[in-house]
Amino acid sequence: MFQNRITQLFGIDYPIIQAGMIWASGWKLAAAVSNAGGLGVIGAGSMYPEVLRDHIRKCRAATSKPFGVNIPLLYPDLDLHIQIIIDEQVPIVFTSAGNPRTWTKHFKDKGITVVHVVSSSKFAQKAQEAGCDAVVAEGFEAGGHNGREETTTLVLIPAVAEAVQIPVIAAGGIATGRQMLAVMTLGAEGVQMGSRFVACVEASSHESFKQAVIQAAEGDTRLSLKALTPVRLLRNHFAAQVQEAEARGASKEELTELLGRARAKRGMFEGDLEEGELEIGQVSALLRAIEPAAHIVETVWREFSEALNNPLQIR
Repeated sequence: MFQNRITQLFGIDYPIIQAGMIWASGWKLAAAVSNAGGLGVIGAGSMYPEVLRDHIRKCRAATSKPFGVNIPLLYPDLDLHIQIIIDEQVPIVFTSAGNPRTWTKHFKDKGITVVHVVSSSKFAQKAQEAGCDAVVAEGFEAGGHNGREETTTLVLIPAVAEAVQIPVIAAGGIATGRQMLAVMTLGAEGVQMGSRFVACVEASSHESFKQAVIQAAEGDTRLSLKALTPVRLLRNHFAAQVQEAEARGASKEELTELLGRARAKRGMFEGDLEEGELEIGQVSALLRAIEPAAHIVETVWREFSEALNNPLQIR
């Protein structure tokens, strides 16, 4: 049995965490990953409060293993989400897109393990000072909300590992066991994968979006909307509109109007591949099939174990 600070912190078999992605990470995905020995995470960012409560309860009914909830700290119904997480006794919370100092102590006082997502060693130190149990260090390659610093994962991980004493989970551009070994060699004690789990059977994302992800090639994503909240977008008509607006120096107000409401839902959940916002990481270029979540966990762990035992074997 493999053990390190991450497996012990979460009570899991493998230090593989499924990211809490909007419109993709419902209870079915979280339960499947947890049942396979990783840590499943419900993505609260695309859920109304009562929808989140329903997903938590269904996840608990579907697995006896630990699971978590990811909650963006900029969410408009944040207070309601936090109360539901506490009422439902969720054991682990991943916070992102905000100041960890605001809510970490509140969660910790309720016995909840807290992990914060960061994009720099400076913010990792702030998370540690706030009392977080671990950090997810997410590199520039990642999809979803990203750091403005554009620091790649292979640079970010050793910098964060040197800056803090709490465990570091690597994210951004990771979809295989060999990539997992690489970042753990650099100081991470676990990995968080988003794009790999978007393209899986249990993800709640639209089938058309899943197909677009596994058909993506190198260069098909671009970090956009840095003036608002940076996201990596798969190329389509909407992404081209964003790129054109940014190239001519569009204001925050114009970009906000272009983004509109429910653009991510339109793309990732409803399957509008031209006018929707399609958030995905660079590692989508390595994905070729839509697979069950348990198979993904097993495959990544097998690849990691083989690479660990044969580090100089290329294939």
